Amino acid sequence: MAEIKLMVDGLVKAFGPELPVLDGVSFAVAPGEFVSLVGPSGCGKSTLFNVIAGLEPPDGGRVLVEGDDATGRVDPFAYMPQQDLLFPWRTVIDNAALGLEVAGVRRREARERAAELFEPFGLAGFERAHPRELSGGMRQRAALLRTVVQDRPVLLLDEPFGALDSLTRTDMQTWLDEVRARYDWTVLMITHDVREAIYLSDRVVVLAPRPTSVHREIAVDLPRPRDLDMITSARFAELEAELLDALRRRGSNRVG
Repeated sequence: MAEIKLMVDGLVKAFGPELPVLDGVSFAVAPGEFVSLVGPSGCGKSTLFNVIAGLEPPDGGRVLVEGDDATGRVDPFAYMPQQDLLFPWRTVIDNAALGLEVAGVRRREARERAAELFEPFGLAGFERAHPRELSGGMRQRAALLRTVVQDRPVLLLDEPFGALDSLTRTDMQTWLDEVRARYDWTVLMITHDVREAIYLSDRVVVLAPRPTSVHREIAVDLPRPRDLDMITSARFAELEAELLDALRRRGSNRVG
């Protein structure tokens, strides 16, 4: 196993001469590590994710996965956007198997592989339901199941719980921490929620305003497994203050 799972090396991206977005972004993610990206609104987090995931070409720099050049490739990444994007006319298991089918896996095999995850994802018994019959949290679990069943080296989460209410969001954060540990995923997540970043992450990468670069990296030294009592601990408060200070020192007190 490589010591570095994902290497983002000097990524540069601009949309014309008047709109530089990425200015030499570099950081690394170790195998099994959970890293969050936070930064001021409009700093370029989504553009950075699109470049990493191979959906946008960089103007400079490269992306490496397990030491191999993955710049412009989509195959090393399982990408989950903020909206669940479940097709309303497909059953939950058919939605969950969709990514595998698109990748060329036979429908029966894709459904069998997806079905194995329904119990640990809290969806057992809902295989033949349609998305409209699920709660918001269950829809996000189904979307995450569809993402991870593809078994890609790196999981990219773009504000996965941003559309949920506060109570459901908290439940989903706790669940994600548990299931991530069970499967030892390597995760890179965008979030606008400082507490979410601290609660879920091993490390938080703070981005500067656009054109963005890495301003600071903050290690989250809270023990695992995490529990909600940690949010009221003195160390959690210290980390939250440190992260907010890092954001404010870059000229913005908004996270997005």
